Amino acid sequence: MDKTATAEKTLKVVDGDKGKVPDMDGPIEPVADKPNRAEAEEAVRTLIKWAGDDPDREGLMDTPSRVVRSYEEFFAGYGTCPKTILQRTFEETDGYDEIVLLRDIRFESHCEHHMAPIIGKVHIAYLPHHRIVGISKLARLVQVFAKRLQIQEKLTAQIANTIDEVLEPKGVAVVVEAAHQCMTTRGINKPGTLMVTSRMLGAFRDDASTRREFLAMIGNPATDGLAFS
Repeated sequence: MDKTATAEKTLKVVDGDKGKVPDMDGPIEPVADKPNRAEAEEAVRTLIKWAGDDPDREGLMDTPSRVVRSYEEFFAGYGTCPKTILQRTFEETDGYDEIVLLRDIRFESHCEHHMAPIIGKVHIAYLPHHRIVGISKLARLVQVFAKRLQIQEKLTAQIANTIDEVLEPKGVAVVVEAAHQCMTTRGINKPGTLMVTSRMLGAFRDDASTRREFLAMIGNPATDGLAFS
C-alpha cells in the first residue's frame, strides 16, 4: 500500500470534504480500527522488551499505562479544530490598526520523524482589519497545533495560515524558535542548536518597514537575515 493510501486509511477530517487526505488544519478523527488502550499498552511493553528490559519488573510494571496516559496529553491537539478557537472576535477597538504582538509563547511538540520532543517559543503578530481576538486564543492556537506530530516548518505555516484565514487581517507574522531533541540528544548530537522558521503574510511580507518593526519588537537578532516564505 502506498503512503497516500495509508494516510487515507489512518486519518480522516471531521469537518470538510470526506475522502480527502487531511491537511491537518482541522480536527482529526481516528478511523474505526484505532487501537484500544490495552493494545496501546501492549505496544509499549513490546518496545520495553525491544530495548532490552523486562516490562514485568517492579519499576516498569506501570510504565505502559503511564506512557499511554502521557500520549493522551502530548497529542491532545488532534481532537480540536484550530479555526474554532479564533471564531470569537471583538470589533470595538477605537480604530486601533497597529501591530498586535504576542511573543515568547512557549510550546512543546513532538517530531513526526522520531517522535522526539521539540521545545521552543513562538512569536505571533498581526495587523488588525476591523477586528481583534483575545490574546489567550493565540496561545491556545499554538498549543493545539503543537499537540500533534509535527515538523517546525509545517507548524509555522499552520499557525500563520489559520490566523490569516479566520481573522482576515492586513498581515500576519509568525516566527518559531525551537530545539529539536532528535538532533540534540541523538544522531549528530548537537545540543544548544536552535532552528528558526518564519511565515510572513500580507503587509509583513510586502512592506519591509512593517517587517522590520515586527523583528525589532521580538528583539531577536537571529531573525534579521531570514528568508521569508
